[in-house]
Amino acid sequence: MTGSKKYDVLVVGELNIDLILNRIGSFPEMGKEILADEMTVTLGSSSAIFASNLSVLGTSVSYVGKVGWDHFAAQVFSSLERAGVDVSHILRTPDYQTGLTVALNYGNDRAMVTYPGAMIHLTDRDVTDEVLATAGHMHLSSIFLQEGIKPDVVELFRRAKGLGLTTSFDPQWDPHEKWDVELEKLLPHVDLFLPNAGELQQFTSSGTMEGALEAIKPFCNVVVVKNGVEGAMMWDKSEAVHQPAFLNDRVTDAIGAGDSFNAGFIHYFVQKRALRACLEFAALTGAVNTTAAGGTSAFESVEQVKATARERFNYQM
Repeated sequence: MTGSKKYDVLVVGELNIDLILNRIGSFPEMGKEILADEMTVTLGSSSAIFASNLSVLGTSVSYVGKVGWDHFAAQVFSSLERAGVDVSHILRTPDYQTGLTVALNYGNDRAMVTYPGAMIHLTDRDVTDEVLATAGHMHLSSIFLQEGIKPDVVELFRRAKGLGLTTSFDPQWDPHEKWDVELEKLLPHVDLFLPNAGELQQFTSSGTMEGALEAIKPFCNVVVVKNGVEGAMMWDKSEAVHQPAFLNDRVTDAIGAGDSFNAGFIHYFVQKRALRACLEFAALTGAVNTTAAGGTSAFESVEQVKATARERFNYQM
């Protein structure tokens, strides 16, 4: 627990269910039907995967989000509660359905189609100062899927910092590819900026990760850039540190790997571990994620995570 706070981390995020199809013979073509040999229906959304896996690791987590009144919402609640996440601040609305993502997996990559539903109707007003004050840290993911939050995201982070929280932000991909969040206004209020390499390059119109980092250095704090099998790069105002990936030669899928990376980093960060230790543990948890289907299947319990770390990556937690 962080000091006198009720929760270590408050997650402000989108909520949906993932319908995942694996072992697909070929990429879909218009007018043709193809078959998938495996299907998984599980908790989806970047923020929920992050929250669930962070809670399983042992960090106390609460959640602010919005869902409908449907069986997908019931699955969201049961999945988060099973992982130990507090769901008392999740809002339900009869006006919209809970979101759904259909993911087509091809090895380490995937194609996705998302129906946002209720998630885009969560607003800054739903994240009250009273809710923020229950936690020591606030995390927000997938800003481009949260259209109700996006116009006021700078103010949300400013309020969180004013109340004494540390903060983290993972933008995720912009489906409209407009990248219309003003990082120079937002990032001064963000302690940990957690994009992947492609997202950062899109934000900065840079062809390289190094060039993208240079572009945001004047107004950011700590930046951690995820880059798949190439590992991750961290810059903390003084130096750049490269963390190699923990390579998995039997990848089931990569859904949620970045979110699990974030969970590992924040799990150590709220314990006030050194940033390099946070980075290494993040690389491990990202790799553990790829050993099972979907974003949370590899994180059913901390004992499971420890066993996978030991047996697959020769890492003692």
